[in-house]
Amino acid sequence: MKPEANGNDAVLLRGRDITRRWGGLVAVDRVSIELERGSVHAVIGTNGAGKSTLINILSGEIPPSGGSVELLGQDVTRWTQPRRARAGLGRSYQRNTIYPTFTVFENCRLAAQARSPRPWAWWQDAQRCEASTGAAREAAAKAGLETFLDRPAGALSHGQKRQLEIAMCLATAPEVLLLDEPLAGMGAEETERMLALLEQLRPGHAILLVEHDMDAVFRIADRITVMVNGCVIASDAPEAIRTNPQVQSAYLGH
Repeated sequence: MKPEANGNDAVLLRGRDITRRWGGLVAVDRVSIELERGSVHAVIGTNGAGKSTLINILSGEIPPSGGSVELLGQDVTRWTQPRRARAGLGRSYQRNTIYPTFTVFENCRLAAQARSPRPWAWWQDAQRCEASTGAAREAAAKAGLETFLDRPAGALSHGQKRQLEIAMCLATAPEVLLLDEPLAGMGAEETERMLALLEQLRPGHAILLVEHDMDAVFRIADRITVMVNGCVIASDAPEAIRTNPQVQSAYLGH
């Protein structure tokens, strides 16, 4: 069950009037969005609507042409992606970005190590770093992979690989999670596991979910933003979005 909306929830990530132009093409047109702790905010729209460009700007992969991004109250508009990650922002991608020949544990440990690199400790075996190994085990457990720590990542099922990507995010101790189509290609059972994981993560994080599975979106989201041709045409609670005539015409259908 989703929590009641709380006006006191902290806004952990805020985008204001975000715009991105590629030559004469406006991929994202003055989009504003707020992510609150304890809330899942879904962004939906057809292919080419600007969803992935928006998430790439919020994560720091590409700069905006206009507008600003705030993370935990700081203006991070000009910050690089690694700096935003160290400040508390984690993201997953449409395609798996794991190390298939490494174990689940090693994938998580490397992610944790990237959060707090220790170049001055060059003499120390990284595998004996208590901070990164502890964070790796904790992240894998949160993602439901504690029994797969020694399994090569490439041997996991598709759904487990998506869980591993989220575990790698969690190993960096994020407060904000940007998840780009985490349910893509999943069967019903895998989808249920992922939704249960998101419910588990909701209380301690602000979650942005870009997803095409509308049944899942309406089950999990507290707020839904609908994009068409780079613009936001509606942003509201799920039931209001479901009955919005403009959204029905542009995306959901009648």
